[in-house]
Amino acid sequence: MDRAQLADLLRTRREALQPEDVGLPRGPRRRTSGLRREEVAALCGMSADYYGRLEQQRGPQPSEQMLGAIARGLRLTLDERDHLFRLAGHHAPGRVPRNDHVSPGLMRVLDRLQDTPAVVMNGVGETLLQTSPAVALLGDQTQHTGLARNVTYRWFTDPRARAMHPEDEHERHARAFTADLREAYARPETRDRATEVVEALLATSPEFAGFWAAHEVGRRRSSEKTFVHPELGRMQLFCQLLFDLDLAQALLVFTATPGSESHEKLQLLSVIGAQRLG
Repeated sequence: MDRAQLADLLRTRREALQPEDVGLPRGPRRRTSGLRREEVAALCGMSADYYGRLEQQRGPQPSEQMLGAIARGLRLTLDERDHLFRLAGHHAPGRVPRNDHVSPGLMRVLDRLQDTPAVVMNGVGETLLQTSPAVALLGDQTQHTGLARNVTYRWFTDPRARAMHPEDEHERHARAFTADLREAYARPETRDRATEVVEALLATSPEFAGFWAAHEVGRRRSSEKTFVHPELGRMQLFCQLLFDLDLAQALLVFTATPGSESHEKLQLLSVIGAQRLG
């Protein structure tokens, strides 16, 4: 671990970031040109004391998980992320099988959608980032570990995943999730991770096995989706997708028709965040 160079990298990247780059107001009393340490710490999901000690060459060796959070918080490129890992005494993550690094461009888009449900997912169906309204709508999908990180695995094994949609739409979603997983299974860069999910579901879910045997691919999804929120009830939302082709990631943005009841509920959702009205 090269403490001096690690601290230098963190400081220079922090000072290069502007509040507008991460969706923060500049404010009239800001004296520094870049971000404050506490602002970066909040973006990384860590304490200001922990981040400050890293910049002061006093902190412990960060874990790989912590370094991934720092790379996202500082909006590092892939080359910068790899450099960060090496300075911290870790091997740089492989770029092909692990596509969990969100590009700075996609992060900038997400920063401007903080009042809208928006989700970044990788090519194997794992959620990487969510806005606060997305957590309120879908639950915190980033807290899952192991096979449960995969959205298709949760659909066939966790009843809570289906509770978000009306029962008469379950088969349509099941077929679409299975088709998405089959496409990930066929791509070299996601095959290993997709294979784990496929084998686990074939061993535990006869329903999945039936859909898998149909060998459906490229199922057209409707952009309009019905959600059943525990406090706000049914919501008719539209899902728009923006793809980052280099990293095989997708940004999902959920909107509603202006003036509709669902639009009013979506506005309320952005206000209450992850709180529960009850």
